[in-house]
Amino acid sequence: MVASPKVEDRVRDLHRRAVAATNNGQPVVGGRLIRSAARLLGLPATEPPQGWPAWPDLATRVLGTYAAVETALGHSARGLALLDEADVLVSDAGRGILRQQRGLVLILIGRMDEALVCFDEAIPLLRQAGEFVVLARTLLNRAMLHQYAGRVRLALADLDQCEQIGAGHPEEDGLARIFAKAAHGRGQARVLTGDIPGALRDFDAASGFYAEQSVGMLPVLAVDKARALLAAGLPHEAAAELDAALEQFPRLRMNQEHAEAELTRALAALASGDPAAARGWAGRAERRFRRRGNETWAAVAQLTVLRADFAAGRRIARIGAEATALADRLIALGLRNDAEIAALLAARARIALGDLDGARAGIAPRDRRAAPLENRLVRRLALAELGAATGHRRSTFANARAGLTQLQRHRSRFGSVDLQTGTTSLGKELADAGLAAALAQRSPGVVFRWLDRSRAQAFRFRPVRPPSHPQIVDAVAELRFLSMQIRAGELAGKPDTQAVKRCAALEREIRAKGWQAEGVDAEHAEAKLREIGDELAATGSAMVCFLADRGALCAQVLANHRVALVELGPAAAVAEPVARLHSDLDALCGRQLPPQLDRVIRRSVRTQVTALDAILLAPLASRLGDLDVVVVPTGALSAIPWGLLPTLHGRPVTVTPSSSAWFDAGRRSGRATGAPLLVAGSDLTHAEAEVTRLAPLYPDAEVLIGPDATVAATLKAFDGCRLAHFAAHGHHEQENVLFSRLNLADGPLMAYDVQQLATAPEQVVLSSCDVGQAVVRAGDEVLGFTAALLYGGSRTVVSSVARVDDRTAGGVMLAFHQALSVGTPPARALADAAQAEPLMPFVCFGRS
Repeated sequence: MVASPKVEDRVRDLHRRAVAATNNGQPVVGGRLIRSAARLLGLPATEPPQGWPAWPDLATRVLGTYAAVETALGHSARGLALLDEADVLVSDAGRGILRQQRGLVLILIGRMDEALVCFDEAIPLLRQAGEFVVLARTLLNRAMLHQYAGRVRLALADLDQCEQIGAGHPEEDGLARIFAKAAHGRGQARVLTGDIPGALRDFDAASGFYAEQSVGMLPVLAVDKARALLAAGLPHEAAAELDAALEQFPRLRMNQEHAEAELTRALAALASGDPAAARGWAGRAERRFRRRGNETWAAVAQLTVLRADFAAGRRIARIGAEATALADRLIALGLRNDAEIAALLAARARIALGDLDGARAGIAPRDRRAAPLENRLVRRLALAELGAATGHRRSTFANARAGLTQLQRHRSRFGSVDLQTGTTSLGKELADAGLAAALAQRSPGVVFRWLDRSRAQAFRFRPVRPPSHPQIVDAVAELRFLSMQIRAGELAGKPDTQAVKRCAALEREIRAKGWQAEGVDAEHAEAKLREIGDELAATGSAMVCFLADRGALCAQVLANHRVALVELGPAAAVAEPVARLHSDLDALCGRQLPPQLDRVIRRSVRTQVTALDAILLAPLASRLGDLDVVVVPTGALSAIPWGLLPTLHGRPVTVTPSSSAWFDAGRRSGRATGAPLLVAGSDLTHAEAEVTRLAPLYPDAEVLIGPDATVAATLKAFDGCRLAHFAAHGHHEQENVLFSRLNLADGPLMAYDVQQLATAPEQVVLSSCDVGQAVVRAGDEVLGFTAALLYGGSRTVVSSVARVDDRTAGGVMLAFHQALSVGTPPARALADAAQAEPLMPFVCFGRS
C-alpha cells in the first residue's frame, strides 16, 4: 500500500460512513464500507511489512469498527480476532476508543461484566483524549448495561452526562444522533421505574430523529416501545409493534436485535394467555442467541421458555430444579432481576408440587427496594399461593392486598384510561388468589371486599384529559374528514380501501399520544359493605354482583341488609345464549322479514332470554323480591340487555362496573348544570323527528339538527350539560374502542372526544345502535363509548347493547323523556317506556 493523503482521506470517509450506517441500524451497509476501508489499509495483515501501517491510529479505528460490524452480523470470533490485531497497533491516544469498541463487541456476545470493565476503563481515556462523540456513545452503552442489571440510577447518571457533553460541545458532528439515542435510553430506564407515559414521550422524541436520519433504528425503538406497553398491561398492542419490527430485522441483518424482538414477542404471547406461542417465540430467540455465542441472552430466553411451560402446566416437576439452577446462572451473569424471577418461578413450581419448605426457602424475605414492579408482584403472588397451600388465608389476603396496592400506585401514574384499564391484567392472578381465598372462607364481607377489589379499578381514578398536541389536532381533523369519505363510499357501494388504511394509521397515532398523559395522584376509596347496604336500602334496590370462580358462575346478592352467595352453574353456559340473542336482535332490527322467518327469530329471542333468566336470575328471585336491581356484570354478561329477561322485565335495572363505582356516582351528582342538549345525527331517517318531538319537554334545550349538528357545536353544548340526548347512527369499534362513535353532520363524535370534556354531562341518552357495548379486559375493566362517559364522570348513560330500529325507538324515547322530565329516575323511566316495545335493547348504565 502506498501512503498518500488521498488514500487517507478516502479511508477516513469510508470509516465515517461505516460508523454512521452501523449506528443507524444498517450493519450490512456498514460492513461493506468498512471492508473497503480495511482493504485500502491492507487490513487485516497476517505478516505486516516494516513500518506498517502508515496511520496506526486510523488503522486501529478501522479494525475496531470492523470488529463491531462483524460481531453484529453474527461473526463474533472474527470480531474478537480483529480486536486482538488492533491491540498490537494501538497508541496511547487511541486506547480509549479501542477499549470502548471491545466493550461493544462483548455486549453483542452477552459478556456483560467484561463489557462494563472495558467501558469503565475507556471513559476517562476518551475524556482525556477529547473524543467527545465516542465518549458520549460509550456512556450510552454503559447506561444500557446498568439498565440490564437493574441499576437505573447509574444508567440515568450516564445519560445525563451524554446530554452535558452535547450541550458543551455543539460543534461536534454526530451529537444529534447521540441526543436521540440518549432520549431512547432514558425511555428504557423509565420503563424500569414504571414511568410508562414518560418513557413513551422519550421514545416519541427519539423516533422523530430516527425517522429523518436513522431509519434502521426504528424497529429497535419499536421493540422498546413494546416492552413499555407490556409493562402497562397491553400485550396485544405490544405484539402489533413487534410484528411490524420483526418483518424488518432480516433485511437489516440486525441479528441480536432480531433475537431480542423474538424474546419480547414471547413475553407478549405469555401476557396474552398463549403459552404455546410464547414457548415457540422464546425457543427461536434462544437458538438465535446461541448461534451468536450470546449465552447471557440465551439464558434469559431459557427462563421465558420455563415460564411458558409453567403457565401451560407442563413439566412442573422439572421446572423447580431447572429454574433454581438458571437463577444461579443469571446471578453469575449479572442479571439480578431475571435471576429473581427464575427463583420465584422455582418456588411457585414447588408450591404446585406440595414442596412447601423448598418453596419457602426460595422466596426472599422482603422486596428489594430497586426491584421492578413485575418482580414485586410475582413475589407477592408466590407468598399468596404459599399461604393458600398452607391454610394461612390471612397471609394470602395480606400479600394479595399488598401486591394490588403496589399495582394501584403504579396505575396512578397513568392518565390514559387505556393504560389504566390495561394495567389491571398485571395483577389478575393476585386478585384471583385473594378472591379464591375469600370464597373459601365464605364470609360475606370478605367476599364483597375482594369482589370490589378485583374489578373495574380504573374507575377509582380521576379522569385526565389527553395531552393537547397540534399534530393530534390535525390527525383528529383528518380522521373525521376521512370517516365521512368512507361513509359516503359505503353508501354509494364504492368502498375506499386507502382511506380505511389511513384512518387506521391515524387512530394508532392518536391513541399512542394519549398514552403519554400523566396521571393524578388521587383515587376514590373503596366502598364498604355497610355503606352499600345503606344506600341500597335507601333507594329500594338490591345489588347482584356476578363472578366466575374456576369455571363456575356465582352471584353475590345484597338485599334488605342481607348478603348471600349463590352458585349458578358453569360460566360457559351463558356464552352461547348471549351470542345468539345478539344475533337475533340484530336480524330483527329495521327489517321487514317474511312472517314465518320473523316468527322463528322472535321465538329464538324468547328462548335465549328464558335460558339466560333461568341461569342468572331465577335462583335469585326470592332474594330480589320486587326491589329495583343494580347489576354488576362480569365478562360476557356485560352485553346482556337485562330488561328483556323475564324476571327483570318492567323492573328498574341499572348496570354498573363495580359496587364502588355505583356508590361514588351517587356522591358526585349535580356537578353538571348546563342546559339540555338534543342532537339529531346524519343519515338517520327518523332522527330529526325524534329530537323535534322531545324539544317541547325541555324548553331551555339547545337543539342541533341537520347541518347545525356539527362535532364542534355538539361538544361545546355537551360540556357540562345536565342532560344530552343523541338520535344518531352509532358504531362500537371492537378493535379500537377509543374511536367508537356517533355520526354527526360533519363527521363522527368519538369516545376520544368525550375525554376532552372539562365537565361530564350528568345524564346522557344514546338513541343509537351498539354504543352500549364494551370491550371487557382482565379484571372486568370496560372500554367503549358508554364507558368513556362513565369514566369522565357522567352519572347515568342510557344506551343500547345491540342494534336499534329507529322507527320504533322514537316512541320509546318520547315516553322515557316524558317520565324523566317530571322527575322519574332514569331506570324506572326506561323500564316503563320499554313496555310497549319489549325487544328494545336499551340499558341504564351507571347510577339511576
